[in-house]
Amino acid sequence: MTRTRMTASERSAEVLAAATTAFAESGYAATKTDDIARRAGVSQPYVIRLFGTKQQLFLAVLDQVCGRIEELFRAGATQAAPDDSPKDRLDALGTHFGEHFLTESALPRVFLQGIAAAGEPAIGANIREHFGQLYNLAKELTGATPSEVRRFFATGMLLMDLTALGVTEGDAAAPPWATEILTNLGEEGI
Repeated sequence: MTRTRMTASERSAEVLAAATTAFAESGYAATKTDDIARRAGVSQPYVIRLFGTKQQLFLAVLDQVCGRIEELFRAGATQAAPDDSPKDRLDALGTHFGEHFLTESALPRVFLQGIAAAGEPAIGANIREHFGQLYNLAKELTGATPSEVRRFFATGMLLMDLTALGVTEGDAAAPPWATEILTNLGEEGI
């Protein structure tokens, strides 16, 4: 049996996927590059050769996660009709975000880990820049007011928190408080 050799970009993608899972589970500070390397099936020096430092790898993961949110916002915007109101456009973004991003549980966790690690100057600058870009993109794509976009983001962050906690809509085992929060949430801003 012959093995196909992976290209550098394929191997890099594998390391990013392994890092996403590891950072989602353990956070920035507690995750070791040795663990990421083991998950990716490569050596720890190879991870460092690809990304430089653990921080640079974490920033690459954050870039990928935030790029995914941007991609979903843009795709959600195409689902709105040209004559839809800004609220309807925000709803289209929120629906698409909820159906795709929130179902990939590692992604919301990594985003939240980026916020948690914002005390590190490079990480803080990165996550603030991404957050601002996503906020401005939502305004641009929908024509919504700052107040409407603020509510949209507040609801989205609440949903990310609940996803990170393992609480999802329709979960029969969800505690009553979670069910109450999730009931009719789409009618209130996302």
